[in-house]
Amino acid sequence: MTDLSKYRNIGIFAHVDAGKTTTTERILKLTGKIHKLGEVHDGAATTDFMEQEQERGITIQSAATTCFWKDHRLNVIDTPGHVDFTIEVYRSLKVLDGGVGVFCGSGGVEPQSETNWRYANDARVARIIYVNKLDRAGADFYRVVGQVKSILAAKPLVMVLPIGTEADFAGVVDLLERKSYIWDDSGQPENYTVGEVPADMVDLVEKYRNDMIETAVEQDDDVMEAYLEGKEPDIATIKRCIRTGTRKLAFFPTFCGSSFKNKGVQQVLDAVVDYLPSPTEVDPQPEIDLEGNPTGKVALVDPNAPVRALAFKIMDDRFGALTFLRIYSGTINKGDSLINTFTGKSERIGRMVEMHANDRTIIESAQAGDIVAAVGLKNVRTGHTLADEKNPATLEPMVFPAPVISVAVIPRDKANSEKLGVALGKMVAEDPSFHVEVDQESGETIIKGMGELHLDIKVDILRRTHGVEADVGKPQVAYRETITKSVSDQYTHKKQTGGSGQYAKIDYTIEPGEPGTGYTFVSAVIGGKIPKEFIPSVDKAFKTMMDKGPLIGFPLLDFKVTLTDGGFHAVDSSQMAFEAAGRAAYRQTMPKAGPQLLEPIMKVDVFVPDANVGDVIGDLNRRRGMMKSQEPGATNVRIKADVPLGEMFGYIGDLRSATSGRGQFSMEFSHYAPVPNNIVEKVREEVNARREARK
Repeated sequence: MTDLSKYRNIGIFAHVDAGKTTTTERILKLTGKIHKLGEVHDGAATTDFMEQEQERGITIQSAATTCFWKDHRLNVIDTPGHVDFTIEVYRSLKVLDGGVGVFCGSGGVEPQSETNWRYANDARVARIIYVNKLDRAGADFYRVVGQVKSILAAKPLVMVLPIGTEADFAGVVDLLERKSYIWDDSGQPENYTVGEVPADMVDLVEKYRNDMIETAVEQDDDVMEAYLEGKEPDIATIKRCIRTGTRKLAFFPTFCGSSFKNKGVQQVLDAVVDYLPSPTEVDPQPEIDLEGNPTGKVALVDPNAPVRALAFKIMDDRFGALTFLRIYSGTINKGDSLINTFTGKSERIGRMVEMHANDRTIIESAQAGDIVAAVGLKNVRTGHTLADEKNPATLEPMVFPAPVISVAVIPRDKANSEKLGVALGKMVAEDPSFHVEVDQESGETIIKGMGELHLDIKVDILRRTHGVEADVGKPQVAYRETITKSVSDQYTHKKQTGGSGQYAKIDYTIEPGEPGTGYTFVSAVIGGKIPKEFIPSVDKAFKTMMDKGPLIGFPLLDFKVTLTDGGFHAVDSSQMAFEAAGRAAYRQTMPKAGPQLLEPIMKVDVFVPDANVGDVIGDLNRRRGMMKSQEPGATNVRIKADVPLGEMFGYIGDLRSATSGRGQFSMEFSHYAPVPNNIVEKVREEVNARREARK
């Protein structure tokens, strides 16, 4: 039986271009998993195996690999940094026990770092911090440590200090051991010398070392008492205290280096082993029943317990669909049958593999704590639970954000149309933030995603991976509608045909709901004015109609319907009649309730050189942006603003023009807000023009 205390399930996450994939590549080289380093800028990194990743030099999908360091098994997931693929980070963090947050030494805590940190906080994942790229111009370890405190409201526990900076960065001082690690210029990670602390750093090292020990001993009352009496704990005791605090998220051990120059990565690997928790040390996953209510039980990390495994990623490749599973309890053997608690259907585990990026090793069994992939599962989707057939339970599912942008995809001919349907089915299974629907009026296929780059990549995958030739329409914003007034009304549905007729009378009040509450239905009918079995039909009618708002036809958000009174006929009333009454009532009353158009507002972060700040702010103002803050950095200024998505199409090109290619930005969905009246008319004209063009 495997010793779970020697397992580490970790993810590496950061802002785009902070060096996650390069760091992963160094970890694989140091652990002997690969023998030749591949560089991101050459398109040769092990975990960036998609063509689109190699060309663009970015990570698009999370990649899993397994390696060993000091008798410990590390299951490592390299995640994307670009905001359009945040979903990959979210679902990876959901199944990990620990993480390494990578920050750029010169860029510091960038926008996506904040989002990922927030996700990790929500998932209660223990982390260590690694400040990378200290060899770059403008790099400042102490400034980044300050930003972790001020921007992330986190407590960094500094474990090493840099020796030199920028071009002179040579190595690190280990505060615990009071030793210096200095690498030579060969670029080989093993070519370093261990020595004494440089003379000019002795005072600084002592200061940070004392701070570190004082923070660590707070985790153990006995150790702290002895420390206050003047007895410094030994290194093993300090490490034990740091491990406890890291696990409780009281602080985050902080390291630094330059992955590209192979300096400082060993210390990060040691920290993963020393401070991040094993699967048995994290809080067990709570179990819920099939209605989504907590049962009070948990999935114990025990190979002998009933099987509980969460599918956190689906990947289609040349061998068929791969379902990535995190096994929380029990043991899965090849040939086992498990129940999918979402569908209620049985799934047979035909083949299981251990992943190394897109290579795999066939395995016969896997147990609690493992991250593996199963080949050929039919009806499993992201977030589904596979469980013991005799003892089923569901793990807490994943919640994914709704897409905010869409484009129409028009296949060139019938053959491509057939290929498109198959390809989109596979892509939707792989990515829960990617949606597909068919426009009922035009028959067009609409794909929806989290941003322009997200849909760009999807179209590219359609063309190259699946060989679909298709034309792509202009990006469309996912507008919504809501109501602003409360209206009480009534509707009577009467229809007399040859035989029995239809009769349903309803009195109701429609009112605005709180933002984010969605649709709420309440029945206040008393005295049997409407028989109980007919009331759900009225609810169903409003629910099915809310996809088409009264103003322009966008889905309706946040409203409450209260059924107050009504009437029925002993012979002519039926569920169908009350459903018809509900639909007609929606059409009759919603236009009277002050309908309002809402647009997605994006949280935009822009990094620009000092000289271009005025131009960039002026441009954001023209895009109806609301300025939030301006923060000067070492080499640039960070501007935060809320901007409507409809005004952000093509922004990257305009930003590059205004900043001579040096500006960068990221954005993520923030909230929905009312659209100004003059823009409402413009949107209405565009929608009508599109509808006319489809006829």
